[in-house]
Amino acid sequence: MVLMMSEEVREAIAGGRPVVALESTIIAHGLPRPRSLRVALELEAAVRQEGAVPATIAVLDGRPRVGLDEEQWERGADEDGIRKPGHRDLPLAVAAGASGATTALLAALAGIRVFATGGPGGVHRQWTVAQDESADLGLLARTRITVVCAGVKSVLDVPATLQRLKTPEVAVAGYGTDRFPGFHLSDSGQPVDWRLDTPAQVAEAMRAQDALGGAGSALVVANPVPEAEQLDPGLHARVLGEALRACETEGVTGQTVTPFLPDHLVRHTGGASPAANLAAVRGNVRPAARVAASPGTPRVPVTRSRARSSRPCSRAPARSRRRRRAAGRALRRWNT
Repeated sequence: MVLMMSEEVREAIAGGRPVVALESTIIAHGLPRPRSLRVALELEAAVRQEGAVPATIAVLDGRPRVGLDEEQWERGADEDGIRKPGHRDLPLAVAAGASGATTALLAALAGIRVFATGGPGGVHRQWTVAQDESADLGLLARTRITVVCAGVKSVLDVPATLQRLKTPEVAVAGYGTDRFPGFHLSDSGQPVDWRLDTPAQVAEAMRAQDALGGAGSALVVANPVPEAEQLDPGLHARVLGEALRACETEGVTGQTVTPFLPDHLVRHTGGASPAANLAAVRGNVRPAARVAASPGTPRVPVTRSRARSSRPCSRAPARSRRRRRAAGRALRRWNT
């Protein structure tokens, strides 16, 4: 699979300049048209203002793209039939010539270390019944990328999600907080074991990850939505309680629970839920750009990257030697 990178992104990566990957899901699925396009351009502008290059990720006509031009942005915002392919779906989307809004995997393949998003998926409620969890968890377990997010959505099983991240050694830290945020909420009710307060501290953690090796997993930087912009906690608790009771009375179980709950929140919070959703996404872009632009932030992954340009991958032995040399350089930088 060949990544199609915009000239700006390719030059930034080749030159060791800071790059932030952005999701295209909010364009295709998160907001109504034409607002989605305006917000997407606003997010890219915010990254540039912080001294980094934005790289929005998508698949268009079966071609994975890292960095979109104006025409491609408009397609993602206006075209019907844009899918949400996960990691397992990418080969099929490429073979079928399909278009989709996708996220962190292509960023890592391109050599981008920092990814800004609203929040990854997690363990769904009633897991013991349906054993349903997001494929994002597996991706975070095997991808060396720093994800700046607003936690996970409160409609998920947040304690189980944190435990699921701990098992495969995915590092989780609160950004300026000792509490794990709940996407729409500044506080999910769960604590975090570690706290990072500055972009420099996040960069130090990234360097230490590279130097110490280990599982090659992600670093999740949980940045809470500002309290003034969160969904009112009382309203959230009431509406979510109503939604859970509606699941029981309407027989909603298993994998159908997760789409049912956020849809109920949207319909019964008077527009407050989508507003908090957008605030969470906006709130993560600038911190992610500051992390990427921090002088100590690693620019090139040292584990599990498959490609950094539109050229096919080189042979495995040469790639392994490059990884060992990069790991050695990272260790020396970390020790100095």
